[in-house]
Amino acid sequence: MATEWSDGTRAVRAGSPGHAPGDPFLPGPVFAGTYHLPGEVNGPYQYGRYANPTWTGLEAAIGDLEGAADTVTFASGMAAVSAVLIGLTAPGDVVVLPSDGYPATRTLGEHLAARGITVRLVSTAGVELERALPGARLVWLETPSNPGLDVCDIERIATLAHARDTLVAVDNTLATPLGQLPLALGADISAASGTKALTGHSDLLLGYVACADAELAARVRSWRSLTGAVPGPMEAWLAHRSLSTLQLRVDRQAANALAVAEALLGRTDVADVRHPALAGDPAYDVATRRMRRFGCVVGFTLADADTARRFLGALELVADATSFGGVHSMAERRARWAGNDVPEGFVRFSAGCEDTADLVADIQRALDAASPG
Repeated sequence: MATEWSDGTRAVRAGSPGHAPGDPFLPGPVFAGTYHLPGEVNGPYQYGRYANPTWTGLEAAIGDLEGAADTVTFASGMAAVSAVLIGLTAPGDVVVLPSDGYPATRTLGEHLAARGITVRLVSTAGVELERALPGARLVWLETPSNPGLDVCDIERIATLAHARDTLVAVDNTLATPLGQLPLALGADISAASGTKALTGHSDLLLGYVACADAELAARVRSWRSLTGAVPGPMEAWLAHRSLSTLQLRVDRQAANALAVAEALLGRTDVADVRHPALAGDPAYDVATRRMRRFGCVVGFTLADADTARRFLGALELVADATSFGGVHSMAERRARWAGNDVPEGFVRFSAGCEDTADLVADIQRALDAASPG
C-alpha cells in the first residue's frame, strides 16, 4: 500500500484484493477444514489448523495498518497474549508485566511463574519500568493501560530494552494502529484484542500479533498451529470488513471521549477523571508525543459503589457492559471484577459513535439522578 496515503484511505484499502473484472470487493469467508493436497506437501493451504485464505487476507490488512513484516491472527485477544508470553519464553527467563494492566495478563503471569519464569510486575508509568529491564527476556507494555489509562514512552523503553537484548511487546488494544504504531516506535511486537475497537461492533472475538521480524512471526504462527487457537473464518471475514470504517469510528469515539472527560471535570461529584488527551492528565505529555489518537476510554470515580450503580442504571444511551471500543457507548463499575485495583466507585466509560451532545447530556442527567442530595 502506498505509504503516503492517509489513515482513512489505509483503513478502507487495507488488505484489498485484486480488481479483476467480476471480483468482489472482499471475497467471502472460506469454510474449510481440509484442502486438496495431492502428492508431497506443498503450498500455503494444507490443513485447516495451519492456514485459511480468509485469515491471510485479514492478516495482510492488519499488517498494513501496523507496519508489520508479518501478522498472525488468533481466536481471541488472550490467545494472542498467550502466544507471546508462553510461546516466546522458557523456564529461567525473566518477563516484565504491567501491574496495572489487564487482569487476565497478570493471571497469565502466574502460570509463567509456575513454569519457572521470573515475573516482575511494575506500573506502566514511572521509573520502575526502566529499573525492571536488566536481565529480562521480554517486557510487555500496555499503553494506555486498562483501566487506569497510564502511558509509557514506547520508543524510550524499546531503546533501553534492545540494548539488553530484551524483546518488547506492546498491547495496542486501546490505541489501535491508528492511535499509535508500536513497531515504528521500536517495539518487536504489537498485539491486541481485535474484539475491541479494531473491529468495533461488539460481535466477535479476535486477537492478533503483528511482528517487526518475519522469523519472530513464524514462531508465533507455529505456536498457534500447535495450540489450535485459530480464528473462525466468519469472524476473520467480519473483522476485515469492519476495518474499512476504523478511522471513522476511532475519530468519532476519541472526540466523544474527550468531550465526556471535559464535561466531567466541571462536576464536583466526579473525581479523578482520566483520558490521555485531557490537558493536565498525568499521561498527557507522553501521549501527545507518541500517540496520534487517544482512544475511546475515560476513567472516573464516583462517591461509592451505590452511586456508581445508580449512575449506570440511569443512563439511556450507554450500556452497562464489560468491554470497550464498540460503536455503542458502554460503561461499568470496574471493581465488580476481581483483580482490578480501583476504588469501588470507579467507572470505566467507553465512548461510542453517538452524537456528542446527546451522549454528554445523557451522562450529565444520569449523574444528577445518581448523586446524593
